[in-house]
This record gives sequence, structure tokens and C-alpha cells, in this order.
Amino acid sequence: QVQLVESGGGLVQAGGSLRLSCAASGRTFSSYYMGWFRQAPGKEREFVATINWSGGTTNYADSVKGRFTISRDNAKSTVLLQMNSLKPEDTAIYYCAARNIATLSSRERAYDYWGQGTQVTVSS
Repeated sequence: QVQLVESGGGLVQAGGSLRLSCAASGRTFSSYYMGWFRQAPGKEREFVATINWSGGTTNYADSVKGRFTISRDNAKSTVLLQMNSLKPEDTAIYYCAARNIATLSSRERAYDYWGQGTQVTVSS
């Protein structure tokens, strides 16, 4: 089992940047494929980005492609989400998730462990 704790959320103006961090504890972090999801008020949770165990392969939602970058540091058991050129529509609670099976997935149900989320608010 792995425990996930997100941090780094906050309030930022449109066009600004934030970096979210997800710290993992428990079983070997490097064995997990990791993902970021988000949930805006009144909407379902949606996929943002995912990364394989080594960090060499990533996948992004079309809405964030070119603006967000997912990365990981297995030595520190951490996965990051660098968010640039933020837009008001990026406002949401952002969740970190871990997946036991060694394939990339954008499906929420494919992930086994979840953090509590961190709020990101982008003002216009």
C-alpha cells in the first residue's frame, strides 16, 4: 500500500505558474505508475497527466498538453506537476494517484491509491 500527500496548490493569476508535489510513502514508489487528476466544482474528476515508473514515458490530457509537465523523482518518492500558462478553467482540486499495473492509463478507475487533493485557483 502507498500513501499520497499533495502540496503546492494555491491562488494564482491567469498566465501564472504553480508546481504541485505529491509525496509518497509505503511500498516501493518506483513500482507505481503515477497520475494527476482534477475535479472542478460541479464537474466529474478528469484525467490530467500520467507517467511511467522511470519517468521516460508520459501522457497528457489535450486540455493541458504543452502547458503542464509531469515528472518524478524516485529517490525522493515524489511526483511533480509543473503547471504553466494557467487559465481560469484550470481551477480545480488536483489529486495525485498511484497505479499498481505497469501500463499508462487515463481512466480514474485504473488507479488504486489517491491523495486528499490540493486546491488550485486561477483568477482572471
